[in-house]
Amino acid sequence: MSTRSTKDPIKIEDLLREEYFDLLPEIRRATWQLETEIRYHTLPIVQTLRAPEQLVIKSRVKECESALNTLRANSSGRVFDPELRNSYSLLQLPDLAGVRVLVFPNYRLVEVDEALRAQFPDWRSKPVKDGEGELLAPKYYGSLSRLSPTVSAEYQVVPMLLGLFWEVEHSAMYKSQVSANSENMKQRRSLVEAALSSFEQGIASLLPDGSQPS
Repeated sequence: MSTRSTKDPIKIEDLLREEYFDLLPEIRRATWQLETEIRYHTLPIVQTLRAPEQLVIKSRVKECESALNTLRANSSGRVFDPELRNSYSLLQLPDLAGVRVLVFPNYRLVEVDEALRAQFPDWRSKPVKDGEGELLAPKYYGSLSRLSPTVSAEYQVVPMLLGLFWEVEHSAMYKSQVSANSENMKQRRSLVEAALSSFEQGIASLLPDGSQPS
């Protein structure tokens, strides 16, 4: 039997966890729908790829604790205010469902971005930029009206090496006790991103002319 007093309020975190698992079926539907639509609309590009060009599509459902941490980080003082307990909802997050399109080489990225932009013209653009304000990857937020009208989703079109680095970084930092927001780590991250971008551009420049799109 629980020792909680009936007068003890339920923690905001627990209320949000309940909301998450109520929303989970719709989040999954949104993820599957977005991935399917992106695969369909990029198929004409995939069919024109030549070695060593690549287009890889990865989807993810935002995990419960990651969603809570994001919502908490957006709150004043990075804590939930008990006085505002009824104002918090995971539906405030724009990326409960997500798809990342990894593209190599870089000259294919614009082609993929334009093809998807034509299919999601109303989605809000919030590109990923480096510390100098230079574009790293296009990113868009929106909703899928048919199967998941309440859950917001995002998709990114990312240079392949950079996207793979972000996957490793997320696993190593955001799911551990390492602070990715420290100035030291921000500087190291910027150096890695710049090096990967330069390396990928260098590879693309060495490809035979026949691999370039007409």
